[in-house]
Amino acid sequence: MRGSYTAGAVTTLLGARIHIDWVGGISAGASHTGNYICRDASRARRTFVDFAGDPQFGNLRTFARGQGLFNAEYIYQHASLPDASLPFDFDRFRANPARYRIGAFNAVTGEQTYFTNEDAPTQDDLMLQVRASSSMPVLMPPVYYRDSVWVDGALGPTGGIALDAARADGYRKFLVILTRERDYIKEPERFARVYQRQFRDHPAVVEALDARPANYNRTREELYDLQSAGQAMIFTPDRMPVSNGERRVARLQAAYAAGYAQAQRELPRWKEFLGL
Repeated sequence: MRGSYTAGAVTTLLGARIHIDWVGGISAGASHTGNYICRDASRARRTFVDFAGDPQFGNLRTFARGQGLFNAEYIYQHASLPDASLPFDFDRFRANPARYRIGAFNAVTGEQTYFTNEDAPTQDDLMLQVRASSSMPVLMPPVYYRDSVWVDGALGPTGGIALDAARADGYRKFLVILTRERDYIKEPERFARVYQRQFRDHPAVVEALDARPANYNRTREELYDLQSAGQAMIFTPDRMPVSNGERRVARLQAAYAAGYAQAQRELPRWKEFLGL
């Protein structure tokens, strides 16, 4: 739900008609990727703000039923259908020639996969990929897709930042939107035993969770080095006012407003960096 703050950066880009032709997203960033490529600023906001008030969004009851604290099947596959609560314009998404990369972690092989435009012939494919990328271990059930098992792409080797995918596609300058403050350092996982029990049949997930803090911190430092060299422009919240589990719509609205205001202030620097 920290994506409520960074949704303000997405809507700022769209409002300024900045249509970048390569977008990489992991976890909440996967939802931002879909909304940005679809050029749907309203949905970019609603996904992380108003939608939390949907009675089917998820709670302890859905968690007890095995559907997740966030009701993932509903959020990604049902709510996005036409005439549903958060419709997604798949035709408009497909019409955009921009390339995308959505990262998800394969719980069987222990490898990070980046789904691309060619991997989503249908809306259900795309939404399953976004769901897989966003499925936080324990809090949301793994996703069974294409004969494998998938969990949150943040478990990959870059800790949830798609820098490796951008580099693999030949890019050397990066506009990066992060959900943590500039001085944030990720600490070791506090619930290692819970993960070990939950994923005893998928040890690659346990290993990736153990490695994630070091991977994430290393990638962030690399980004800041790139920024110092003029090769990256990084958006980091001045202050992140909500936690990942925030459900109160009023607080999410305030987080969005703060993120939007910050992005508007930074927009001139983004344009200069992008040569616009």
